[in-house]
Amino acid sequence: MVYLTGKTLEMEDVKKILWQSEQVAIDSACISSIHHSRSAVEEIVEEQRTVYGINTGFGKFSDVRIEKEDVEELQRNLLVSHACGVGPLFEKDVTKTMMLLRANALVKGYSGIRIEVIQRLLDFVNMDVYPCVPQKGSLGASGDLAPLSHLALPLIGEGDVWYRGVKRSALEALQMLGMAPIRLQAKEGLALINGTQAMTATGVIAYLEAEKLAYDAEKIASITLEGLEGIIDAFDESIHRARGYPEQTACAARIRSYLKDSRLVTTQGEKRVQDAYSLRCIPQVHGATWQTLGYVKEKLIIEMNAATDNPLIVEGGKKVISGGNFHGQPIALAMDFMAIAMAELGNISERRIERLVNPQLNTLPPFLSPAPGLQSGAMIMQYVAAALVSENKTLAHPASVDSIPSSANQEDHVSMGTIGARHALEVVANVRHVYAIEAICAMEATSYRGTENMATATCRWHVQMRKIVSTITEDRMFAKDIEALAAWLKEEKNA
Repeated sequence: MVYLTGKTLEMEDVKKILWQSEQVAIDSACISSIHHSRSAVEEIVEEQRTVYGINTGFGKFSDVRIEKEDVEELQRNLLVSHACGVGPLFEKDVTKTMMLLRANALVKGYSGIRIEVIQRLLDFVNMDVYPCVPQKGSLGASGDLAPLSHLALPLIGEGDVWYRGVKRSALEALQMLGMAPIRLQAKEGLALINGTQAMTATGVIAYLEAEKLAYDAEKIASITLEGLEGIIDAFDESIHRARGYPEQTACAARIRSYLKDSRLVTTQGEKRVQDAYSLRCIPQVHGATWQTLGYVKEKLIIEMNAATDNPLIVEGGKKVISGGNFHGQPIALAMDFMAIAMAELGNISERRIERLVNPQLNTLPPFLSPAPGLQSGAMIMQYVAAALVSENKTLAHPASVDSIPSSANQEDHVSMGTIGARHALEVVANVRHVYAIEAICAMEATSYRGTENMATATCRWHVQMRKIVSTITEDRMFAKDIEALAAWLKEEKNA
């Protein structure tokens, strides 16, 4: 069981909830602060004090006072009017993480929401009820308003969900679960949608996939080094300690350990004096990506445990303060940074693929073809890798450098962080396909050199991947091989 405190959620907790079906509950230590902030909201409504988000309109309508008898209607109007996202739906892992993170923000006790509303979010997490949330439509400030509105609608019996593998109306799913729709009270609609959980959830999934892929990239690059009879001296510890980046040094150490008993790698001067940069500089390039991932993880963990709505109820309900914690700039910049770093991991892989297939750059069969000329072999796989890394260069254009004013210029600077997070996740998927192609080519090269000469570690991975992709004995539809290996690389059990 993972207990939410609003302060202690870690990446490992998210992995357990997503991939090990760990259940989630509210930590009992949070209950008092949740009740206190709720009581503060109820007092404001009862005393008819004018406070933004409780008895006013929203955005440019913040100066419009809402009468006491209309406060509940305001909550439904807020959700349905803001639920106008478009495009494909977020993947279920992203949606589940979105619900988890929103609940974790709400248990902090700054939002004035009833505990039963938070519990309903966690019921959906625990029972694998996935609201249908379109990916496009958030500016990444004022919170992820459109996606979080779609996320919240099923709580009140509106919108659609995926449940038991079928897309259903939320009302039908609630009836199947024996639950009644919740009638939201003052501020609760705003508390559900004013936050950064769409961009943060997408960023968390992108990070988890990127972290695993970065480790897999080192393993695949090690097999490539064997296939190209790469020079192991470039990975000597003294070189990397001389520069001083811990991530670079650690990457070189892992590759040395993977190749420690290989009879395929060479020493400087044995076959050539130096390798090309895509081989020689693996620790420097991959290590820089690891530096970026460390930065991104730090920002995501802070945001996973942040109060990001507005207004915030503080000092046990004594103050209700409007601010801007919903602004997604910290995550927007982190997502753009991760997209760039992962795109570079793809770029260097594509250059290694070229060295594996180009007969002018190696002593292997041209394009790793079993019958050069009659059969094309891996020729067009390199084309695909080149197309993917080129696409990544456009996806890696920073979303955070753009801002378009909204709400009649009341909200005049926004982060576009959700766009950045979506692009980062797409970049990671593209890079995973590039590494699947490198792995296929590297396996062919090492098979040609003799797998009996491979290092123990790389030979073990070679055997595992050969269960997914067989040796190229004749031309075939390689798209199936690429997709199968990319799917295998994505699976958590291969971490």
